[in-house]
Amino acid sequence: MSYRDRITINPNQCGGRPCIRGMRIRVKDVLEMLAYKVPVAEILEDYPYLEEGDIDACIHYAAAQSDHPIFEAV
Repeated sequence: MSYRDRITINPNQCGGRPCIRGMRIRVKDVLEMLAYKVPVAEILEDYPYLEEGDIDACIHYAAAQSDHPIFEAV
């Protein structure tokens, strides 16, 4: 399953920010928890409707978003 199957963007939900599987948990929220070194097991315990694949999808989504072309002004 691709991260694209788990990350949804709906302009009528969470201000159009990327969320997980149409739920109101933003990719940003999961990434912040990971950045603060919250263990995956703890995240899954606190958010029982999340799956480990959702967390992996957030990481893959962030990696894909960070790969953007750099245009040089002419």
